[in-house]
Amino acid sequence: MTNAAAEVVTTSLIDALKSSSPARVMNIPWESPTTVKLDLSIKNPLVTGTNYTDNADVTRLVNTLLARAGATYGIGGYNEKRGWYARGEQFSHADEVRSIHLGIDIWTPAGLPVFTPYDAVVHSAQDNALFGDYGPTIILAHTIQGERFYSLYGHLSRESLAGMTPGVHLSRGAQIGTIGAPPINGDWPPHLHFQLITDMLGKFGDYPGVAAESQRDRFLALCPDPNLVLRF
Repeated sequence: MTNAAAEVVTTSLIDALKSSSPARVMNIPWESPTTVKLDLSIKNPLVTGTNYTDNADVTRLVNTLLARAGATYGIGGYNEKRGWYARGEQFSHADEVRSIHLGIDIWTPAGLPVFTPYDAVVHSAQDNALFGDYGPTIILAHTIQGERFYSLYGHLSRESLAGMTPGVHLSRGAQIGTIGAPPINGDWPPHLHFQLITDMLGKFGDYPGVAAESQRDRFLALCPDPNLVLRF
């Protein structure tokens, strides 16, 4: 798909999403002070001082940011430039490490349930088990007002993959899994990576959640803002 074609698809999809009525992906209080937006960009000095290869240090970072805000849950990260993806070889793209985050992260305790916001068909599910990867991942296909798109759920529990066979139909609001714990979830602090996708580019069970900065415009066109669905 060309960049121009991706932009056309994204524009029409955005219109459909704006007029839709999604179920909540997670039952956490968006409007409460217990949920805050987290800055995990390279502009945050707390982030740049973190040892990205050490999950304990990354966990301390997230917990520190939440504690400073007096919050239980953290959310954010779409189109955020981050430095910690050098922790995994899968994020290397020739001489350029991928750094532009294409989804929204919801930082929560492990074990909380995750739901599909729309009627869906399971596209694929697999355990992306490399260090720093998604861990257990589910990708759903949706059609709204004639617009087909996909939603990706990364860092789930391994139990979430049970029964997620391609072609299985799910109703709006159905539980699809639970938040995973490290090291099963790719060895990250517990959170959900939620991403919208207009074109799977032939991929199955996996999709880039982070883009090289040189590919930012292309991938943001392919992956519109997940807050069109989350609405926090």
